[in-house]
Amino acid sequence: MKKRLTLSSAVAAILLAAMPVGAFAGVTEDVKSINDGWAHIVYEVRGSSTQTKALDALAKQAAQIVARNPGKAEPLLWQGIVTSEQANRANFLHKLGLATKARDIIARAYAINPRAANGGAAMSLGVLYFKVPGSPIGFGDDDKARKLLKEALALDPGGLDANYFYGDFLLDQGDPKGARSFLQKALRAPHDTARPVWDAGRRREVQALLAKAK
Repeated sequence: MKKRLTLSSAVAAILLAAMPVGAFAGVTEDVKSINDGWAHIVYEVRGSSTQTKALDALAKQAAQIVARNPGKAEPLLWQGIVTSEQANRANFLHKLGLATKARDIIARAYAINPRAANGGAAMSLGVLYFKVPGSPIGFGDDDKARKLLKEALALDPGGLDANYFYGDFLLDQGDPKGARSFLQKALRAPHDTARPVWDAGRRREVQALLAKAK
């Protein structure tokens, strides 16, 4: 089974991330600004060095928001998603360290509220367990990934992200038929007019993955 330490663009394109449609109900504008910044960097900024610098600045902003909102799950979740994006773009020596840091941050968000972001915390944690290699190289664990991704689906059964990531997982597990079912369901999710950059970018990723599953 293939495992690769690539945590975004195809995944968040990651994640990580990776918050389901409608997840911003009741979430502060500060947290939304991190999501919008992440989407802009992932889907619109060109050049790896430019993206890396932008992510570093966004990570600092996310840390400041977490500090202003102690004990709240959503700011931690997005700090973890940004960290996972940094891991995806880091060199080999730093990938696993940043991925582990992202896992620990998102796990804290999940511990505060397992239902955070309408399943976004469970989903993002599941994606990390799915994408990171297993022992002895990393902490990847397909059983944990499946459990968390199913938990996210139960919380957001019609969501774009929840169905996309579970379809991605099933394709990696050698189940293209099952993957197609969830990917097609992802495309039927309502468009999110509050996050147009993310919505369009994620749908392109779903279409690309669907082509691989055929």
